[in-house]
Amino acid sequence: MQEDLQPLIEHLIELRARIVRIAIGVLVAFLPLYFYRSELFHLVALPLMRSMPSGSQMIATDVTGTFFVPMKVAGMAAFLITLPHTLYQAWAFIAPGLYKHEKQLILPVIVSSIVLFVLGMCFAYFLVFPVVFGFMAANTPTGVAMMTDIEKYLSFIMGMFLAFGVTFETPVVVVVLVRMGVVSVAKEARPYVIVGSFVIAAVVTPPDVLSQTMLAVPLWLLYELGVFVSSWAVKPREKVTETV
Repeated sequence: MQEDLQPLIEHLIELRARIVRIAIGVLVAFLPLYFYRSELFHLVALPLMRSMPSGSQMIATDVTGTFFVPMKVAGMAAFLITLPHTLYQAWAFIAPGLYKHEKQLILPVIVSSIVLFVLGMCFAYFLVFPVVFGFMAANTPTGVAMMTDIEKYLSFIMGMFLAFGVTFETPVVVVVLVRMGVVSVAKEARPYVIVGSFVIAAVVTPPDVLSQTMLAVPLWLLYELGVFVSSWAVKPREKVTETV
């Protein structure tokens, strides 16, 4: 019984060590960013502030919001900066249990996932936010002052960052599923993907057609990119199966 538990205990100890290293990495990155938390929040709030009417400003309805909201932004920045280190620790933990062809697939997946997630956030920040906030400001009713609470604004943009970051992972998901043999490259699914893209966009974005379209169209195009790339991914998979 003790011999059976020994490997499990060793894995748990290794997992704890990896989690501690991830936490230390995020903390080391967070400490210098903490002193620039106001500048980081200003950078994050810039798309909305540019769209607000002249003389308008954001507000804090919570007493602690002026302190914790910029600190959360600094924490989010620290997490993004240390994301390669975090994923490396996860890779180092699971790598010993993978086959050779699985290891060859994981590294490109990790790198492409980081790049695509950051691209999704940049797409939201530079393209989606200015358009959506400009649309909202232009349709503000007469006599209503557009003064957004910083806590609600942070929750909104973090949700949008997550939505677009995950959306841009679509090519990676398609390629991985094809390589694992879970699905085949089926272009016949295109109509269902298009409809599903707009359904997903309607769920995760604000209730306006503009932001929904700006999420649904990239989701569909990224699926097409995944199908295009996986047309080459099928061949290596077939070769591996033949050799086995």
